[in-house]
Amino acid sequence: MKIKKIKVGIIGTGNIGSDLLMKVQRSELLECSIFTGKNPDSEGIKRAKKMRINTSFKSVKAIEDHPGCCEIVFDATSAESHLYNAPILKKLKKFVIDMTPSRIGKMCIPIINLNQSLKEFNINMISCGGQATIPIANAIMKINPDTEYIEIVSSIASKSAGLGTRNNIDEYTQTTSDAIKFFSGVPKAKAIVNLNPADPPILMHNTIYAKIKNPKIDLITKEVKKVVKQIQSYVPKYNLVLEPVFDNGRLTTMIEVVGRGDFLPIYAGNLDIINCAAIAVAEEYARRK
Repeated sequence: MKIKKIKVGIIGTGNIGSDLLMKVQRSELLECSIFTGKNPDSEGIKRAKKMRINTSFKSVKAIEDHPGCCEIVFDATSAESHLYNAPILKKLKKFVIDMTPSRIGKMCIPIINLNQSLKEFNINMISCGGQATIPIANAIMKINPDTEYIEIVSSIASKSAGLGTRNNIDEYTQTTSDAIKFFSGVPKAKAIVNLNPADPPILMHNTIYAKIKNPKIDLITKEVKKVVKQIQSYVPKYNLVLEPVFDNGRLTTMIEVVGRGDFLPIYAGNLDIINCAAIAVAEEYARRK
């Protein structure tokens, strides 16, 4: 029996929107019915047209004018733009997956709160660093709830950071640190992102530091490996490259993310992990429909 695909709309035609389009095209459950932005010279729009995807330069207005065109909307614009888009999409009763660090909707980490998130009208995918590190922070706190402080440092290739990412650095760090505290329960947290201009471009690396007095290192390692395996179900090349080590009152572990190369090259693991997480949410929504 042929599966009826759920129609989705993508607002934002930059790196994240273009990669989402590639992933939707590969999905057995989703179909892109509108790819819309503001820039008439967008390379993303030109590419989508060649793929025979319905496109528009009217941004959210394209969906407002044709509300029946899609059921799920990915907003891959900016935190500022989503403040404008969100109430319009809510009025249209769309299931919205917010790719910006706007913090309007319910924050979602698929392996932690997917079921609760699917009950909302608007969910927020936090940030690429958040998707990569929050599950690890949550694992550490699960074993050592006495952890005092967690800091994450995400290093990404400068070439993988588009205009939207660069314009949202402040929102990125604040939203990510807030999400670490929300999901893990740690009293204090900090998020840092480094844009590395190295050529050839570096792969995404995420270092997680935790201040713990007496860590149960073997149990933490076991829990972290369990989390890594769960995330690999939707981000195949999410790898633990440094198992938890403890020195001088600080636990350190590191995650590497290699992209699938759908739109940008494999060094853009930062873009890949947040988009893979968003697609995982959309596909589960489609299954339940």
